[in-house]
Amino acid sequence: MSDTFQILVKDVMAKPITIAKSAFVSEALDKMLGEGVDPLIVTNNGTVIGTTSRAAIAETLGSRKTQALKATSIHVANTVEENFTSAYPDQSIDVLVPLLQHYKLVVVLDGEHRLIGQVTAGDLLKVLRPDGGLLDVMEQVYSIQVEERTVHLRRRMLDGKINRFIVEDGDDVVGIVTETDVAKALHAFKDIVEGTRQEYRIRNLLVRDIMSTPLIAVNADTDVSEVIDLMLKKNISSVPITENGKIAGVVTRNSLVQAL
Repeated sequence: MSDTFQILVKDVMAKPITIAKSAFVSEALDKMLGEGVDPLIVTNNGTVIGTTSRAAIAETLGSRKTQALKATSIHVANTVEENFTSAYPDQSIDVLVPLLQHYKLVVVLDGEHRLIGQVTAGDLLKVLRPDGGLLDVMEQVYSIQVEERTVHLRRRMLDGKINRFIVEDGDDVVGIVTETDVAKALHAFKDIVEGTRQEYRIRNLLVRDIMSTPLIAVNADTDVSEVIDLMLKKNISSVPITENGKIAGVVTRNSLVQAL
């Protein structure tokens, strides 16, 4: 990264997208989906107190503690992850790489510790690209059957800390399901299904009902920069990689940053 010494944090940071801790999780999820961001910066009286993510919202919406509550009555405060990191605008872009290898978002503060921006993996990948091919930067891929119950999917996500699964119908690949799909589905059920029937309906919700299709995949010999451009254009966080007609792995924004 010898040619990056002149690029500063302020050159790549974006406008901060925030949500108050007193807001409802329905508002937070709507903002995430509308703005195409994850996570959101959570504030209290203008001060940054943490972040909230789609995964944290999905976990809260699926909890037995909130079983009888609608998404429009659960506060963001219940989903805040207080562990976050920050940088200053005049620091070199090089400081962002190790930070984004451990966090999804870097909060940018001015000299008086006021919030002025944010940097995500997508912001960093606009100016930095890893060397090597797709096979060098991809992650292990996990699969799940289309008729599996969503509650089992959630448990595999939580226990294995897995953000996405390729969905198969037998041996055929039919789609992908992510923590975003789970959060959207639980949010919808909270609003349209009565509290006494929520657990029953959610337990019978299948992966087929919430997965995203069609699957956007690329061949293993595709240039890494092409895949990054595709991810940024489509505002997606991952792209499955095929080799010899089979899914060989998945490239994510995180795996790309890890390779920098």
